[in-house]
Amino acid sequence: MAVQQAINHPYYNELCRDKRNGYPRFYVADNVDPGRLVYLFQVADPTRSLFNVISKSGSTSETMSQFMIIKELLEEKLGADEAKKHIVCTTDAKNGNLIKIAREEGYKTFIIPPGVGGRFSELCPVGLLPAAICGVDIEELLAGAAYMDGLCKNDLVKNPGLMYAALNYIGMLKGKNISVVMPYADSLKYISDWYAQLWAESLGKKFDVEGNIVNVGQTPVKALGVTDQHSQVQLYAEGPFDKIVAFIGVDKFRESVTIPKIYGDIKSLGFLGGVTHGELIKVEQMATEYALLVSGKMNMTITLPEVNEFTLGQILFLFEIATGYAGELLNINAFDQPGVEEGKNATYAYFGRPGYEEKKKELDNRPPKQDRFVI
Repeated sequence: MAVQQAINHPYYNELCRDKRNGYPRFYVADNVDPGRLVYLFQVADPTRSLFNVISKSGSTSETMSQFMIIKELLEEKLGADEAKKHIVCTTDAKNGNLIKIAREEGYKTFIIPPGVGGRFSELCPVGLLPAAICGVDIEELLAGAAYMDGLCKNDLVKNPGLMYAALNYIGMLKGKNISVVMPYADSLKYISDWYAQLWAESLGKKFDVEGNIVNVGQTPVKALGVTDQHSQVQLYAEGPFDKIVAFIGVDKFRESVTIPKIYGDIKSLGFLGGVTHGELIKVEQMATEYALLVSGKMNMTITLPEVNEFTLGQILFLFEIATGYAGELLNINAFDQPGVEEGKNATYAYFGRPGYEEKKKELDNRPPKQDRFVI
């Protein structure tokens, strides 16, 4: 979703097929809210759709439940043989339920490399396949990542990934336990969403690598300039000294819109005449940076020359490697997610999945909630 929003037209799915250069519409069913698939099928005919089932283990309840619903629906409408042409699986090469199902059913498969977790998987088939299907130049995306990889092999002052991690680590030592990422471009809005998962799931850990209880982590917050200047910046400027704000700016925007020279007799409006929106958003960003500076609040700025596949590959890799560096500085494993697994295991136990009987006993014996508010 982040790459799609960054590279393609912001209203990509609303464009006619010709204006999408023949590429299909793109939807991500990333939740099991009961209405999610029902409403999706109201705008996308399943018999004219390709479904990409992404699960390394093939046991993730959310993904596999959706797959089971879609499989049955397609087979009812198209028959088993034709239904197979509408499903592809992105999964592990050898292990897990999904690769076994894919081989038995004859589904086309794409392989997730061993050791690559979901939040680090944009630059492997998990992210590259849907990007390519929507017309994104994935070779340029990878080239940008490779370029950033080269930069991040340097020493600290010339290594942007290590510098980002080090500054946040120093901030954490000083009580800055909130990391705000605030792009000043609509195209980068979902980069901050992706960053929130990457940073939170990787660095929020109870134990360090020696097994000591440390309870570390920095809470990521997503924001969008200039929208969130009016909803969050008041807190950042005058609130607690517990945040580091990372602005992401863009030098050159794809489009240019000039504000007309009207209402010159109104002092609070006339000064805008002749200014472009590109100029305005850059000045708004600078002004917000200044507001935090004079308030003594920690902030930094990352600037992209423009948003394209090459620069997007750079920013993706930058945040990924910075996360790994931050894990090393914190002395924790940035590549596992035991807290997430605990929740998964409780779900399995609740529904009676074999092998989770002891966890089911734990759930049955948990203390009751004494106070509940039901609305």
